[in-house]
Amino acid sequence: ILALIAFICIETIMECSPCEGLYFFEFVSCSAFVVTGVLLILFSLNLHMRIPQINWNLTDLVNTGLSTFFFFIASIVLAALNHKTGAEIAAVIFGFLATAAYAVSTFLAVQKWRLSLRQQSTNDYIRARTESRDVDSRPEIQRLDT
Repeated sequence: ILALIAFICIETIMECSPCEGLYFFEFVSCSAFVVTGVLLILFSLNLHMRIPQINWNLTDLVNTGLSTFFFFIASIVLAALNHKTGAEIAAVIFGFLATAAYAVSTFLAVQKWRLSLRQQSTNDYIRARTESRDVDSRPEIQRLDT
């Protein structure tokens, strides 16, 4: 929502002198909103369960990490190059708020990703132990100590 509000604020600016900072902020806010919106729809409708080949925890981590980084850079650039109009100041404020929201989301995504790695390694261990027990119960394999 903060990315959308920042994008709307930046779209209300009618004229700019050095427009590169404004265009960069516009691109970052729109891209972050669209990509995050698509992922939100995928997660909320459980469509991500139909594509198990993709590591969705890592995908979410990459999205939030990159959005945090680029929102931070774009907000700094726009803060340095703005003309102190109301829309530019509002866009900078919402840009930094979106940066903070994405940073919190990145922190949570890192924790979730680490937890999934631990669970995966535990499942691999359990699977290996189970398979080794299955080998022991096969009659064609003789034990040396008998």
